[in-house]
Amino acid sequence: MLSEELLSTFQRLMAEAEAAGESDANAMNMATTQADGRVSSRIVLLKGLDTRGFTFYTNFQSDKGRQLLAHSRAALCFHWKQLRDGVQVRVEGNVVAIDSAEADRYFASRPRESQLGAWASLQSQTLPDRATFDQRYADAEQLYAEGSVPRPPHWSGLCVMPDLIEFWFAARFRLHERHRHEWRDNAWHYRLLYP
Repeated sequence: MLSEELLSTFQRLMAEAEAAGESDANAMNMATTQADGRVSSRIVLLKGLDTRGFTFYTNFQSDKGRQLLAHSRAALCFHWKQLRDGVQVRVEGNVVAIDSAEADRYFASRPRESQLGAWASLQSQTLPDRATFDQRYADAEQLYAEGSVPRPPHWSGLCVMPDLIEFWFAARFRLHERHRHEWRDNAWHYRLLYP
C-alpha cells in the first residue's frame, strides 16, 4: 500500500509535469515477462492512482493481459523530460485485478467509439487486413445501436501494487539524484542511491 507521502509526491510531480507541458503525462512504460523469461514492454496510460497503487485498463486476452495474469508482476516507468532537468519515476510491484464495479464505472466513462473498439478488437491477434477490423467495428456498432455499450468480460482494470518506487531527478553531467523507497517487513524503507 502506498503511503500518503509517496502518493502525494507522485501526484505533485505528475501535476508539475502536466504544467510543464508534458503531453500524456500519464503515459508509462510497462514491462512484463513471458513464461520463458522474455521481457515485453509497451506504453500504457495510467487511469487511476490511490493508496492501492497504479491502475490501468486492458484486454485480458492481449499479450500483456495474458502475461500479467500468468506472472503477476510488472515494472512501470514514467519519464517526464520537460519537468525540471528531467524526472523519472520507476515502480515495481505485484499486479491484481480491480473489482468489476470499478471497471464498469471506468468503461462507462470512455467515448462510445472506444467502447465499441474494445468489442471489435481481438487485441494482439493476427489481423488479416484492416477491412476485417472495420467490419468487426461496424458489427459492434450495429449490435449496440440502441442504448449503452456494456463492458466486455475480457476487458478490465489491473492495479500495480508497488513494493518499490524510485524518484529519479536528472542533473548536469549525469550527477543524478535517486530516491528509492522499498516495501519490506510491513513498512516503507528509504535509501539514497548513487547516480
